[in-house]
Amino acid sequence: MSQIASRLFTWAAFVKFEHTLFSLPMLYAGAVLAARGVPGWWAVLWILAAGTGARTAALGLNRIIDRRIDEQNPRTADRELPRGTMRLSEAWIIVGAGLLLYLLSCWMLWPICLVLSPIPLTVFVIYPYLKRVTPLAHLGVGTALAMAPLGGWVAVTGSVFDPWPLPVVWLATFTLLWVAGFDIIYATLDLDFDRETGLHSLPAVVGRRPALAIAALFHILSVAALVGLYAIALEGPLAIAAIVGVAIVLIAEHWLAERVNLAFFHLNIVVGFLVLAVVVAGVSGW
Repeated sequence: MSQIASRLFTWAAFVKFEHTLFSLPMLYAGAVLAARGVPGWWAVLWILAAGTGARTAALGLNRIIDRRIDEQNPRTADRELPRGTMRLSEAWIIVGAGLLLYLLSCWMLWPICLVLSPIPLTVFVIYPYLKRVTPLAHLGVGTALAMAPLGGWVAVTGSVFDPWPLPVVWLATFTLLWVAGFDIIYATLDLDFDRETGLHSLPAVVGRRPALAIAALFHILSVAALVGLYAIALEGPLAIAAIVGVAIVLIAEHWLAERVNLAFFHLNIVVGFLVLAVVVAGVSGW
């Protein structure tokens, strides 16, 4: 039993299972926005399964694609594949299991979800390669997570354009800019390594201070996107207060940019759930 528990722990660490907490609030925010309230239990269940499966497949692919880079980087050399605590075949099995769960969940929701399912998968495959060729790679990460609210919307409506999806486009825009901004902050950890190895992270290309300024601009625009969402689809003072809360946490994230792990993980989980609160309160008129 201890060996089984050890393997399960290794597999969970490999895909950073706790990072699902970034995507789930955005999935459910898109779903609540589409339903104008709490979606039915069927949608809630299969959205959870789809998000878990997609996130597992995405991060597993990222780890497989980047395993040679991770071997060279002192910060990431102790990850499971570079350290040798997990075989490549195990990694592919985990990716396959995540993919199967994702596709099953799409099939259980709506036919259109299954038809559209290759789109996020394509993004998941492409974005790990972007940092090899462009400093815009951070927008690739943002695009990957921006799939979450769009997916939540389609999972409830069973359609792409009925109702007209402008509200969730505002939410997806927020997500893209928010994630791209915090990915730039996270990339400052590897500035020297990226320069030495020719990787094109924004901090490596333009320097730490200009990169953080661009991240701040992204976050300012992300809050503006939430305001745009509020203007066309939400109402109530509690929703406004939650938007202010998002802005305050993002300011704190930049203030704590030297403590990247705190800014990256803990504060961004708070942001995700605050955005979910914005949508829940806003559709309820609170």
